[in-house]
Amino acid sequence: MPAYPAPLLRPPRHRVDPRARRWWTVQALLTVSGPMLLTALVPAVLGALFFPGALPWLGPLLLVVLVLPALGYLVAMPRWRYAVHAWELGERAVYAAGGWFWQKRRIAPLSRVQTVDTVRGPLQRRYGLATVTVTTASTAGDITIAGLSDADAEELSRRIGEAAQDVPGDAA
Repeated sequence: MPAYPAPLLRPPRHRVDPRARRWWTVQALLTVSGPMLLTALVPAVLGALFFPGALPWLGPLLLVVLVLPALGYLVAMPRWRYAVHAWELGERAVYAAGGWFWQKRRIAPLSRVQTVDTVRGPLQRRYGLATVTVTTASTAGDITIAGLSDADAEELSRRIGEAAQDVPGDAA
């Protein structure tokens, strides 16, 4: 039996909105980097006030363990996510790629679409962004496309809804 190479899956055609980088940066600051930097600040201030002899070893320790990882995450994560996140709506399927450290690509046939939701959290509204979630009749879970502009999210939701109605369902 001849061994055929697995076909390569090209990335989806459409990128998310460039403002998503700022949204992800603020998220990183609020959830990971900010708390890490505050955690580093407390022992540094307490050490300076009450244990000045500890600063020669405490400063570098805090820098390596908390400050540099926090700044690295703050800079790298939004750029990396922007490079990975993309979406595409074809005639018969919706295709999305996402993640940043663990990357995932999902293709769902439009015949399996059950609902299409558009979500705008407080930070997303601040940047004029939205997330579209496509729920399918699959145990693999939803397809989520985050970082779309409000207009793109509304248009995509409408197109997926129309396309799902036009595609005949599976005969079970």
